[in-house]
Amino acid sequence: MQVAIDISEFSYLPAQAEALGVPLPRVERLTLSLPDGRALSALRFGTESPRVTLLHGAGLNAHTWDTTALALQQPLLAIDLAGHGDSSWRDDLDYTPRPLAADVAAALQAWTDTPQLVVGQSLGGLTAAALAAAHPELVAAVIVVDITPGIDVTAGPAALREFYAGPTHFATRDELVDKAISLGFGGTRPETERGVFLNTRVRPDGRIEWKHHFAHLAAQALAAHDPGSAASPSVLHETGWDDLAAVTAPITLVRATRGFVSEADADEWERRVPGARAIAIDATHNVQETAPKELAELLTRAL
Repeated sequence: MQVAIDISEFSYLPAQAEALGVPLPRVERLTLSLPDGRALSALRFGTESPRVTLLHGAGLNAHTWDTTALALQQPLLAIDLAGHGDSSWRDDLDYTPRPLAADVAAALQAWTDTPQLVVGQSLGGLTAAALAAAHPELVAAVIVVDITPGIDVTAGPAALREFYAGPTHFATRDELVDKAISLGFGGTRPETERGVFLNTRVRPDGRIEWKHHFAHLAAQALAAHDPGSAASPSVLHETGWDDLAAVTAPITLVRATRGFVSEADADEWERRVPGARAIAIDATHNVQETAPKELAELLTRAL
């Protein structure tokens, strides 16, 4: 049986808000035309000028923040990074933090009128640091979620590599839901259906494909027997420490106790980033999905 699909990407939000016991804010899709012809897409929660900007990790999209955004109850932006969600793919395949940060800077200049609390998870965290280093006038504070420079989160477990190894298109979304569940990803079936729906699209020929470019690049690389040829957000992590050192805004690391950043990594963070602090939250790598209330409470204190 094929997954039941509502045509609205916002169809899941009322039930999520009800489960949290919070009012449902206005949410809308924004699109910005970049100078090179690409489009950058984002979700805007609330009707007032955003105070918070959320940046997702590799292979995810702005909707990964939905529950955290609802729990936070603040006007905010959740941006689809280039190559993800409804934002354009890059012809040069450069999905490293600095070019991604340049796109985010353009979005903040267009859609905000006050320096932001910028929260980035994984690849989004390194992008947040690059943004704050290059455009301090746009950033009030930075929270980096479960990443430090040098940690390669893209290798992942063998099951994750198998999940994205191909094929890159499917007859139905239900095929992807079954595959995700068989490999141990997702939570309940409805939760997995939601994640698959929000991270896939229907091609003109009716086939279902991943929205994010990384799945397609990974499949191409594996087909060519050259895993290193896929454009990976792990490359240029060495520039991350330079970006972090250049950040003048308050900066915090959130370490997921069941994620990728170890206590030793957090200690290195505090040694190498003067004035920065590290906080641990009981969560997996995608903290915004497995501990959204706790993360929202931390962001509320930061505001």
